[in-house]
Amino acid sequence: MKRWSERLSQAVCMGFLVVAMMVSSGVSAQSPPQQPTFKPEELEALVAPIALYPDSVLSQVLMASTYPLEIVHAARWVKANPNIKGDAAVKAVQDQPWDISVKSLVAFPQVLEPMNDKLDWTQKLGDAFLAQESDVLAAVQRLRARAEQSGNLKSNEQQKVITEPAPAGGQATQTIVRIEPANPEVIYVPAYNPTVVYGAWSYPTYPPYYWAPYPAYYPGAALATGFAWGVGLAAAGAVFGNCNWGGGDVNINVNKAVNIDRNFDRTNVQGGKWQHDASHRQGVAYRDNASREKYAKNVSGADARGDFRGRTGDAGDRGGVGDRGGVGDRGGVGDRGGVGDRGGVANNAGMGDRGGGGNAAGVSNRAGGANTAGVSNRAGADRASTGGGRDNAFQGVGGGGASQRDFNRGQSSAQSSSFSRPSGGGGMRSGGGGRGRR
Repeated sequence: MKRWSERLSQAVCMGFLVVAMMVSSGVSAQSPPQQPTFKPEELEALVAPIALYPDSVLSQVLMASTYPLEIVHAARWVKANPNIKGDAAVKAVQDQPWDISVKSLVAFPQVLEPMNDKLDWTQKLGDAFLAQESDVLAAVQRLRARAEQSGNLKSNEQQKVITEPAPAGGQATQTIVRIEPANPEVIYVPAYNPTVVYGAWSYPTYPPYYWAPYPAYYPGAALATGFAWGVGLAAAGAVFGNCNWGGGDVNINVNKAVNIDRNFDRTNVQGGKWQHDASHRQGVAYRDNASREKYAKNVSGADARGDFRGRTGDAGDRGGVGDRGGVGDRGGVGDRGGVGDRGGVANNAGMGDRGGGGNAAGVSNRAGGANTAGVSNRAGADRASTGGGRDNAFQGVGGGGASQRDFNRGQSSAQSSSFSRPSGGGGMRSGGGGRGRR
């Protein structure tokens, strides 16, 4: 009897051990791998084209980069309204549903246009800023110090360069380099060649991002120092942000923000610090698990994608690249459609769904209705080449042909001579290349 009891006890213990091992292995198997953080040299390469912008403009570029699809909308608006400039442009877009940081950039088309053309870079910058805000600002400071030591960053009629001791307990730098407009009412945004202004680049594995100055904004843009200034902008009313170098974050002036966007929610600003608003992400996937957990958990991906497409959940909302993976989008009876979805005239002849022709035999809905695999867009603009599947600036995004085409144009531009990451020195390339992308 004693021996039987001992065996039973051993069996129970073994059972608990097996269950514990199964639970442990199950948890580890289901845990997605963490995305590696950006290295310091990679961050410097990312911010190289913008690190010498005035602090206010830089802060607003960093905020806006976290909303890449709204950048597309804003750039499209600027192209459609070329005669509205500066503060007047900001007032004109006050009622647009974009984040305030994106609205502010319509006053700076020389900044907004390359952000739209280089969407891969824009999204990567935004991902880095969301995950490593203080590291991004520290990278900016390292580059500014290097440009100053090279003799290429100094005060002039366009800007004031102020070097001061770093605040105690702040970032791990001995000094802080601030850049402000020489005249607060007129803002100049420089274009420059990173391999010239920062001196010899130290990281051949991570050459700096670079695009030649756009001739529309920097006519005849070539200076011995690698800088081009273009025309100053009367855009003081577009400024509402600044860099908190001591704290390693970006601050917002709420009163100025309300002047730009009368619907600005003051409650989203705590202690003057900028907070990312996931509702303006419009379905663009977050790069790392921490960002997804922090920002995406309270925002429905389908709703966000619908906002981007401008659709309201009808038969047209059948999905592009971003709708292909979710079980919820593919399996539910409600998502697969009834008789009305499979044979209705409205869903069988949509010009947009078949890329310009009739949609024979109801192909748009044959594969399972509203959210199944994007069949409806198989030949349309929404299925235009996505740069190799999902690994692009629209990862996790639904349809939206116009924005996708803008993204593709950005990819083509990135491969052209107007968008390069040079590994060595050289003077600033003359302006034509920046516009050759079209």
